[in-house]
Amino acid sequence: MNPPAIEEAYIFPQFGDWPFTFARINAVYVWTQGGYQVGQFPTLLSSILNRRDDQEDSMANLIYFINSSLDGYIADENGNFDWSEPSEDAHAFFNDHQRSVGTSLIGRRMYKTMRVWDTFLLDDLPDVQREFAEAWLDTDKVVYSTTLDTVPEPRTRLERTFDPEVIQSMKDQADRDLSIGGAGLAAEAIRAGLVDRYVLRLVPTIVGGGTRALPDAARVDLTLNTTRRFDDGSVLVDYSLR
Repeated sequence: MNPPAIEEAYIFPQFGDWPFTFARINAVYVWTQGGYQVGQFPTLLSSILNRRDDQEDSMANLIYFINSSLDGYIADENGNFDWSEPSEDAHAFFNDHQRSVGTSLIGRRMYKTMRVWDTFLLDDLPDVQREFAEAWLDTDKVVYSTTLDTVPEPRTRLERTFDPEVIQSMKDQADRDLSIGGAGLAAEAIRAGLVDRYVLRLVPTIVGGGTRALPDAARVDLTLNTTRRFDDGSVLVDYSLR
């Protein structure tokens, strides 16, 4: 189908490699990768925008979700993080987040902290903890370590090196979001530009030093998605890449 002469054309570069040209005539002729389409402008434009949104929505995000002191640490100088224990209200939010995750990428220390959730008898746990354990058991885990010999837990595998191209491939192929845990591992992903969302629960405690929640030598511009105040006085801030 050949388009008529274009009286006035509009190019939309934000569609990336999709070359769209809109002609202001009686009907609208649009070039897509499949050829010319014809339709009324509002309907046709809405269809194209929705198609693009569906593609973007289908892409998995890599989410850095962490507890942080008010001065930006996930653990104090002694390695303690008991000050960040969540209330039941905050714990329930963590449960919902974990249910949305298909794969968790974690470092050695985070693995040693979290592996206890594979050992609990579910019937012995309070409801809010049982729900998190069920979500954790339903998540694939990738542990990054050069010193561990094995990771025997179900749905868990060991990787020796962090390869940004492999992580990007995992994101491209995933049908659920991925999470990353552990400050050191997250720092590598942040510097590689792989993290799509930053979800921090800010705890009303100042620890004065320790393990930083966010790395040095990384500039990332973000836009605020939402905030939430929990009943323990902590505040959630959720950011995406700008």
